[in-house]
Amino acid sequence: MQGYRWLHLRALQRGYVASQDTIRQLIKLFDPEGVELRRARRLRRRHYRNKGPNPLWHMDSYDKLKPYGIGINGCIDGFSRYVVWMEAYRTNNDPKVIADYFITSIARLGGCPERLRADRGTENGHVENMLVFLRRNHTDSFARDRSFVYGRSTANQRIEFWWGILRKQSAQFWINLFQTLQDDGHFSGDFLDKSLIQFCFLNLVQDELNEVVTTWNSHKIRPKAGHGVTGGRPVLMYTLPEMHGAEDCLKTIDLEELALCKEECTPKSQYPCDETVFDLCCLLMQEKGWDAPRDAFSAAELYLLLRNEILLNI
Repeated sequence: MQGYRWLHLRALQRGYVASQDTIRQLIKLFDPEGVELRRARRLRRRHYRNKGPNPLWHMDSYDKLKPYGIGINGCIDGFSRYVVWMEAYRTNNDPKVIADYFITSIARLGGCPERLRADRGTENGHVENMLVFLRRNHTDSFARDRSFVYGRSTANQRIEFWWGILRKQSAQFWINLFQTLQDDGHFSGDFLDKSLIQFCFLNLVQDELNEVVTTWNSHKIRPKAGHGVTGGRPVLMYTLPEMHGAEDCLKTIDLEELALCKEECTPKSQYPCDETVFDLCCLLMQEKGWDAPRDAFSAAELYLLLRNEILLNI
């Protein structure tokens, strides 16, 4: 699923020393079919321009794992392609949870974007209201109601492109794994099965999301002459825009107003699933001597053990 540039960066991050050409030759040797598939899936996209980081963020939800109880929500900066947040949780349509991602991010960055784009899903209503509230006293042309932009999810170019990256680098693996459990008769889609998936896999999915985001934010984007695409590494383009002849458009916010918004948010729970199911699973693991999962395959094994044990006692 992964190209040679991406795998080269992953190798360096894991302590392996190899040239890009070595990685490219290895991929071509071991996965010639994948190389051809990646070549065949090049898309022509409309030109996109921004004057620097933070004039426009793109926010959206990713539903490919939702049938199994895991929803993903993310946001990306339009200029730098820096991923602002990427969160996996039991839901991605609770407006108070999505708002917490937004408020936590702008508190960390010390300001909010000029504008934020999202689709018309009900989960985005709180973010819209909070951004308009925080921007109501600003005097630029995108202040107040103009700070939030609605549009079709499929036309939300930056985040839609990133979902394609996520699927190739991570999500397709989880889709295949969960689909195998379903095909083998070990997942029915009911409350218990979704809760067990969340208990066994949610933290692993989030850990891998964090790794994919770290790799993406530090990889090098090649410039495209005539397309308005600035080259560089997203994290540097976002934090040091002057290196690329750009200006930071982050808007200042009042800390007391930010605290008011925070009170209307719902942070992610410390429990990856329903609390009652969580307590039951922990009790069974303690009684049976089952270890916490370290990777996807040990998580799948634990899922089957817990499911069989619970169903036998219902």
